[in-house]
Parts: sequence; structure tokens; C-alpha cells
Amino acid sequence: MPKIIAILALPGVQLLDVSGPLDVFAQANIEAGRTVYDLRVIACRPGPIRSSSGVRLLPDEVAGKTPEHEQARIDTLLVAGAPDAATAQLAPRVRDWLRTTAARARRFGSVCTGAFALAASGLLDRRRLTTHWASVEALAQVCPTVSIEADSLYVRDGKLRTAAGVTAGLDLALALVEEDLGREIAMQVASQLVMFFKRPGGQLQFSRKGETRPAGRSALQEVQRWVAANPALAHRVPDLAERVGLSPRHFARLFQAEVGLTPAAWVEAVRVDAARALLETEAEAPKRVAARCGFANADTLRRAFIKHVGVSPAEYRRRFGGPSAEPVQA
Repeated sequence: MPKIIAILALPGVQLLDVSGPLDVFAQANIEAGRTVYDLRVIACRPGPIRSSSGVRLLPDEVAGKTPEHEQARIDTLLVAGAPDAATAQLAPRVRDWLRTTAARARRFGSVCTGAFALAASGLLDRRRLTTHWASVEALAQVCPTVSIEADSLYVRDGKLRTAAGVTAGLDLALALVEEDLGREIAMQVASQLVMFFKRPGGQLQFSRKGETRPAGRSALQEVQRWVAANPALAHRVPDLAERVGLSPRHFARLFQAEVGLTPAAWVEAVRVDAARALLETEAEAPKRVAARCGFANADTLRRAFIKHVGVSPAEYRRRFGGPSAEPVQA
């Protein structure tokens, strides 16, 4: 009997959160030469589901109104995210359906911000998971007991499967196909869909977290803007404190309290942002990029870059550099 894959599409769903995984499972049926997966889209309420792009989906069923025997047959339940998922209110009927179905299913999970619906249904407490990089902090506030792997494309924790932003839903679906049908079929699916079998790097390489935007009182913001404009300078705490007329100790305490990072950590993040911009637009050698961004050498740049972005500067340039950022020999 085919495995039922049910995707709950929240109102305003991002279309690729639904269509991407469905295409992976549909291709797996083709590669396997039989109907392994029975694919279904579930709505939160009757009628077409309007996606964030305006395209409407016609659901197969409505959550909470599916026949009992059909609900019990669901093998894999995924919740597809929407731009406003963090603030959307799920109807009690939908939350009850999610809890009951997840308990019965062999596995359940979410794509992107669909994790907020699982959290609202009490399905994420003390679990390990991932979500879109821009929603990590918001999800941690909603569900403080979770352990969020911010750089992961997808995470497996017992029955729970979660994927990061949008296209990572394809990565997750491919991993589920590999679980069910083995590596060879999954590789054939990836080949037909022209996608990575195992995508290199994590999601932080795509992030624009904004953690280096000026924050705190105006005097601190002035210092931050000066640092961002001059990343190559030393930026020691005593020098930064002198610019605002504070003692180094008081400045360090005030900075961390109002900005949320130590001065050293913030300066490092600013320098990594500056390096990203150079790698995306210019073709300078790594040692020159390091010097212009305040790193002691190319090795120091590489270590900081991997910590913040998840890939090396060279790999980042290959993926995100424009025509003017062709690599140059060091």
C-alpha cells in the first residue's frame, strides 16, 4: 500500500514549501517504477488555499474533517510554512488534528516556518530541529525548550524531521526518499531534478542576519557605524571606549547589554560582513581581503568566516561571486 505523504499548507503558504517536496516524492514514484507515495495537500479550512504568491491550491482534504481511517493511514506529515507563520493563529481544530496525526504517523515535521505550527501544537518541546535562519530567534522565544541548529538544512530527531528555508524542503524530501528507498533511487531523483544529492554547506551562507546593524543608544550606534566604515583598524575596547568618553570596563558592559554581543564579537561579525561584500564583488586575493577587513592573515579570515557563514571564503566566492569576482591567485 502506498505511503501517504500529507502536507498541511497554512493560509498564505509559500508555494515551493508545498510543490518542492511533492515533486521530489512524485519523481521517486517514477524512479521506483511504482506508486510508493500517495501525495495529499491538507488545508486548514475549506476552499482553495491562497499562497503568498497569489497562486491558489485546491486541497485534497481539510484538517480535522478527514475520515478517521484515512487520518490513521498518514505515514508522513509535513507542515509547509508561510511568511506570517510566526504570528498566525491556528484554529483549535487544526492544532488537535496536528497532535493526533503526528502521534500516529511514522514521522512528522515542517518545512521552513511550518515549525511555528508544530510549536503551537505542543509538538516541539525539548526537540532538536531547524527552521529558516531569519526565524531562529522568534521560534526560540515561542518555544524556549527547543534546540535549534541554525546552520542545518534539515534535522532528524526521532520521528521529527525539519527543514530550513523554502528550497531546503527539497533537501529534506530527498533525505526521506533515501530513508525509504535507498541511496540509488534518491540519487536518481536528484539527477532528474537537477539538484544536489547532498547540498554543500549549511543555510548560514545564505543568511543576512542583520546582527551588525547599529543598535543601542545613539553614542554606541555612532561607534558601530565608525567601525563598519573602517573594518581594517584595530578597534580595541579602550579605543572604542575613548570615542564615547567611557571607561573600557563600563563601555564593554554597556555595549553587551544594549547590543547583545561583546565588542570583540561584534567587530568580528562586522569584519566578516565586509569580507562577504568583497568576495561577492571583487577579485582580490584572500590575504588582501583579510587585510582590508581587519584580519591578521588569510587563515584568521578563514576561521572567522567558517564560524559565521559555514563555508570557507573560497567556497563562498565560487557560489556567490559575480562576474567581477573571479578568483585571483594569492
